[in-house]
Amino acid sequence: MRTSSTMSFYIGRQFLGSVLVMLTVFLVLIYLIDSIELLRRAASRPDVTFGTVAKMAFLKLPHMSQEVLPFGVLFGGMAAFWRLTRNHELVVTRAAGMSAWQFLLPAILLAALLGGVKIAALNPLASAMLARYQRLEAVHFKGQDSALSIAAGGLWLRQAGPEGQSVIHADRVIQHRAEVELYDVNVFVFRGQDEFDYRLDADFARLENGFWRLQRVLRSAPEQVSREIPELLLSTDLTLNKIQESFSPPETLSFWALRGFIQTLEKAGFSAVRHRLHWHSLLATPLLMAAMVLIGATFTLRHNRRGSSMVVIAGGVAAGFLLYFFSDVVYALGLSDSIPVVLAAWTPSGVSTLLGSAMLFHLEDG
Repeated sequence: MRTSSTMSFYIGRQFLGSVLVMLTVFLVLIYLIDSIELLRRAASRPDVTFGTVAKMAFLKLPHMSQEVLPFGVLFGGMAAFWRLTRNHELVVTRAAGMSAWQFLLPAILLAALLGGVKIAALNPLASAMLARYQRLEAVHFKGQDSALSIAAGGLWLRQAGPEGQSVIHADRVIQHRAEVELYDVNVFVFRGQDEFDYRLDADFARLENGFWRLQRVLRSAPEQVSREIPELLLSTDLTLNKIQESFSPPETLSFWALRGFIQTLEKAGFSAVRHRLHWHSLLATPLLMAAMVLIGATFTLRHNRRGSSMVVIAGGVAAGFLLYFFSDVVYALGLSDSIPVVLAAWTPSGVSTLLGSAMLFHLEDG
């Protein structure tokens, strides 16, 4: 039997409405929980107002919507199909000769479309707002005053030290397991925040415990004769962990900017495994959304045959938990280079799709 456009539109509308309702419920709960947690953290900081807390919780909301979108599709799809089953609409549809695959097709296509919207539109918005959230968090809750930036022209660092603020630029970086080495280094030292003091040009710099060891240094200052120094120690509050943590996390970068940043990061000498894994996981989103529809439909059909709503609820919760746990394990293996990044990013989506299809084939034909 060929699926009519009216039936497809009706099923798609029911599915999309349930998903949006479920996402709204999730996001309201997340906003309340994040606000309470930020208020708890702000209790010892009188300068952090309620308005700041509300703003920070709102800025984090688009990022969290990306995280809960697969579960919104799963539970929203289950709710839509369970409602159609309870009203005997799917029973009549199947009695008319329409297979489960035919009435699931509109929901699968809409879920994949939601995955595409997440990649193209939601992710750029969420990354920009999350970056703003993390800047506010660093200022109000962490008191951080060091930052790092990698651009096409090399690596840039800003640090605080006894001499004042300083900005470090290097054309090339080599990261070993416990140390960072910079090559073709320029250091601009300031008095206070913005009064230039002097400049250092070095061939090489190594980060050691509490200072940079610069070699073959040329020191230049206004109205002073430049002089060469074989070796110079520049104090710093940076550590290897601080430098690594200061890199832009992949979640704060738009999907459209990730590829360029990965190339810049690897050219600068740092590992981009985390960013590459995030990029591939975003690409796999439409497939993951489709898999959620298949898994949700499996539990809904079971409910149709056995008449137990608890099976639907328990099965959906268990499926969501297992998928979340499995994804975390596979991603951890990818981050540790135990398995290829592409395999780590696509495995949860691929396995979920295969399992959902196999269960649906069994329930439909078995």
